[in-house]
Amino acid sequence: MSPNGGPAARPGPDDLRRTFEAVPARTSDADGPFAESWWGRAWVEALESLSMDEARLARGREYADGGHVAAITVTPGRVIAYVHGSRPRPYRAELRLRSFPASDWDTLLDAVAARPGHLSALLDKEMPHSLVDTAGEAGIRLLPAAGDLDPDCSCPDRGWPCKHVAALCFQTARLLDSDPFVLLLMRGRGERELLDELGRRNAEHSARERPETPAMPSVAASDALADRFLPPLPAPLPVPQYPGEPPSYPELPGARDPLGLDHLARDAAARAHTMLTTGEDPLAGLGTWQDAVRIAASRPTAGLTATTRALYRELAFATGRSTTDLARAVAAWRQGGAEGLEVLETAWDPPAGPFDRARPALASADFPRFQPRRNRLTDATGTLQLRFGHDNRWYGYESDPGEDDWWPRAAPDPDPVAALTALRG
Repeated sequence: MSPNGGPAARPGPDDLRRTFEAVPARTSDADGPFAESWWGRAWVEALESLSMDEARLARGREYADGGHVAAITVTPGRVIAYVHGSRPRPYRAELRLRSFPASDWDTLLDAVAARPGHLSALLDKEMPHSLVDTAGEAGIRLLPAAGDLDPDCSCPDRGWPCKHVAALCFQTARLLDSDPFVLLLMRGRGERELLDELGRRNAEHSARERPETPAMPSVAASDALADRFLPPLPAPLPVPQYPGEPPSYPELPGARDPLGLDHLARDAAARAHTMLTTGEDPLAGLGTWQDAVRIAASRPTAGLTATTRALYRELAFATGRSTTDLARAVAAWRQGGAEGLEVLETAWDPPAGPFDRARPALASADFPRFQPRRNRLTDATGTLQLRFGHDNRWYGYESDPGEDDWWPRAAPDPDPVAALTALRG
């Protein structure tokens, strides 16, 4: 679950594919409204207007309440999940919603950017009525209405929708409760792209509204201080034995997360202390992106806390990447440090030697056949992959069936057989 009570999202290849963990069964208030936000309830109303069978809707809600809906994947125009029914094998439920064309997005973004309060609300994971009204005035309908939702399911039931798709719809309303960007993703745009574009348009709109002011004349610092007497600088203070504690940061409205800032301050203090005592930078050679990944990877691994999520957003924003990019890179860093990140992001052509001996070694260990491509070996199912690093170690990767969505898994090993055994285990 996310810190604000909604399902926690697992990273996808970019912010155009978001996967949310399965929500456990509800243990209380099962008879209350399934969605708490007004836009979540509007989604449920669209589902109810779509269905002509109240019994299927009731059964779908029971499935959703009972935790029958597995992880939900949201991409532009569709929502997909496996739903466990009465048979051992789950059914693949899908719900399609029309994506906006580029012209509609331009119209919508121009209208939203003209009102700064809309952007602030979205950043707070809110969808005010005024935003939907603004979209409606521009001829864009954000929330679905009757006929907008197109269901599909692998079950034999020809209901419109069946109880499995109804369960998926109810759980989707809970996703919308926690994050309205899920709805905007269904309509075709990811959160990162939307925020960047809204920020740019908002700045342009503000610049047009702001009256021009004459530029102030500048004076060179050397000229300003030429006729002033400056005393010599005092001797530097002795270096303390340990890095000091960062200051306490007040929780101001609209300020950055103080706990995330505290983590960055502690990291900077430790680095500065090492430079003062040894004369060497412990992070020399790391670029901005590598350093951001290192900082994020230093957070505890036991779940994404509110502080960690805030830190991820700060680092992703500072490096121009998405939080999904950062989460994948953190997994690679924890797998193998800077070399693990290099293995994730760069394919290369190994010279003759250990790479060529890997496939015969795997075959002699009775592993299935692997297909080579550059420094990577991929199994026939497309779910397991070994990547050969410049440090002559094999790094394990895993993907869902049918998806080119590789994530670092298991510890690297110089022996491909051991690396694959750890990956499969």
